[in-house]
Amino acid sequence: MLSQLLRQVQKIQGLVNELHSTLAEKRVEVVAGGGMVRVVVNGNQEVIELRIDPRWAQVGDLELLEELIVAAVNQAMARAQELATEEMKRVAGGLSLPHSMGGTEEGGQRS
Repeated sequence: MLSQLLRQVQKIQGLVNELHSTLAEKRVEVVAGGGMVRVVVNGNQEVIELRIDPRWAQVGDLELLEELIVAAVNQAMARAQELATEEMKRVAGGLSLPHSMGGTEEGGQRS
């Protein structure tokens, strides 16, 4: 029983490592302000790129620029979280957890 549990834990660790690597390669891009601000985030929710259109210097509204950046980053992070959730479901889909580790008992329901 213990050796089976240890094998399962090793399998989970391998899946988590695979998931982390996969998510590091995925990209989410959000554009705000009609293309004035562009944010790219990876699936691990790390900001990879932030671009501000040089024409912004002509507009000169720093407060609006800050709001656009915050909105774009927040939206990109939310999309990256959705991406991570979907990838986790995909990777863990074939994994059967023991009842005590999140599985359901026969006839039972998850809360």
